[in-house]
Amino acid sequence: MATAFDRYNLHTTPEKFFIEACDEGVDAVLAIDRVSNEMTLTGKANLPPTAVTKPIFGIMGTIRLVAGMYLIVITRKKKVGEILGHAVWKVVDFDMISYKKSVLHLSETQSQENKTFLAMINNVLTTDGFYFCTDFDLTHTLQRLANTSPDFQEMSLLERADQRFVWNGNLLRELAGQPELHRFALPVVHGFIILKPCRINGKIFEWILISRRSCFRAGVRYYVRGIDSEGHAANFVETEQIVLYEGAKASFVQTRGSMPFYWSQRPNLKYKPKPIISKTINHMDGFQRHFDSQLLIYGKQTVLNLVNQKGSEKPLEEAFDKMVADLCSGLINYIAFDFHKECSHMRWDRLQILVDAVAETQEEYSYFMVNSDGKEMSHQSGVFRSNCMDCLDRTNVIQSLLARRSLQSQLQRLGILNVGQRIEEQAEFEKTYKNAWADNANACAVQYAGTGALKTDFTRTGKRTRWGLLMDGWNSMIRYYKNNFSDGFRQDSIDLFLGNFSVDDSDGATPLRVQKDWKFLTLPIVMVVAFSMCIISLLMAGDTWTETLAYVTFWGAASAITATIILFNGQDFVDAPKLVHKEKMD
Repeated sequence: MATAFDRYNLHTTPEKFFIEACDEGVDAVLAIDRVSNEMTLTGKANLPPTAVTKPIFGIMGTIRLVAGMYLIVITRKKKVGEILGHAVWKVVDFDMISYKKSVLHLSETQSQENKTFLAMINNVLTTDGFYFCTDFDLTHTLQRLANTSPDFQEMSLLERADQRFVWNGNLLRELAGQPELHRFALPVVHGFIILKPCRINGKIFEWILISRRSCFRAGVRYYVRGIDSEGHAANFVETEQIVLYEGAKASFVQTRGSMPFYWSQRPNLKYKPKPIISKTINHMDGFQRHFDSQLLIYGKQTVLNLVNQKGSEKPLEEAFDKMVADLCSGLINYIAFDFHKECSHMRWDRLQILVDAVAETQEEYSYFMVNSDGKEMSHQSGVFRSNCMDCLDRTNVIQSLLARRSLQSQLQRLGILNVGQRIEEQAEFEKTYKNAWADNANACAVQYAGTGALKTDFTRTGKRTRWGLLMDGWNSMIRYYKNNFSDGFRQDSIDLFLGNFSVDDSDGATPLRVQKDWKFLTLPIVMVVAFSMCIISLLMAGDTWTETLAYVTFWGAASAITATIILFNGQDFVDAPKLVHKEKMD
């Protein structure tokens, strides 16, 4: 495999960027012309002595904004561990450097728009969870890597990467077009990775959890639901649990993703907007594309649908069930489990009902395992595809329970657990396991919903607590605010970063210039004034109680009527995305 370079120096002159590979015995420099944008490969002999030099740890890529091209580089990284002897790094900080030496060529409006676009890119880059490895492919599972051709082995990291999980794929397009520059291209995944050395019965093994978030149909909680025309599901995450012990390795893979048909749930100031299933699109086309690709990549599918089987979620569950039945595929198994109903009144032990129900299927699907001699002992032939509404809180709880069951079998087979021993009895490892899955839940939730996950007290401790319920309430309040008043900007940020929206070279207006309707500003002001006057009327009573009552009634009615109008037109008052047309997102 052609590995990526490990260390770099960035040399900057007014005319060019020179990115020097500092690996031992390497004479390679990437030269980027700041005027023509041309990228060429040269040697260290051509480095200008007058350049300003600083160390960097990788190239995220390049992107065009209003001011022109920008170079995005990794300036700080943190080692999270090693996988099969290869260092895995978490990105800590970035730098965005303009090709242009100044922005004096921009008008005041363009300059402001450029600042907004820069803030959007920074919003994505500062979302926790970017990881990379210079000499190991983090985008593929161990099973996929074990079943590759010699040609695949010779490819660069960028060429062989699973494009679903390369979050800087759009930024690396310039480098991707020039094979001689591929060693400068660093595929970066987004999600969660934890690598822990663990000990049970005096035997030391490596336990690893990797969640890879798909960059196809990526976005935020309420603005990206269902699937697109290619069959890509919103909030699709592939989670792999790995065990490494004395040369042997084992892996268990699960997936999560939004219910794969055309539905939406736009924020409208209500706590829980009503989900809407599209009536104008043929659902089965996208639905079939989704499962065709899932069957090709993962094998058999068992869908675990955890949504409520009553209220606003019920039509979604019924639609999903019917579409699986209409597909008539013996390779797809559908199980509906009303998580909230089954676990109401803190009866979290009832989750075992679902785990037991799928036990036989889990035995059939098995897991991937290779012994210390490199011989494949077992192969994973299918996956559990879990979902709830957001594919976050309920989903993560179920995934952690299924992963534990797989791990129990793997550790016994590897000789780490003795006959009759249970993972739950290994206090130190049990704590590591639960906390890692809870951290995984938080990472996925922050990336999609903007806050930490709910129900992590159960994942961490194995039981539901009142403190956990209070924290869930707090997180739910923060989610409500973000979903209604800041997620439009977050969605625009992701679409710009991933290339779903491209900034035009021309001087024309961008979608950022769209003005809000008059009522967006007027009605909230009227409501606040009316409510304030109502309070003042109560505090500063009139000469008679009838006069006070009249004032309070008038201003109270004014504030209530205004609030009703605002709620009725809720979608006009939320922070909606500006960069991608509505029909693209439904």
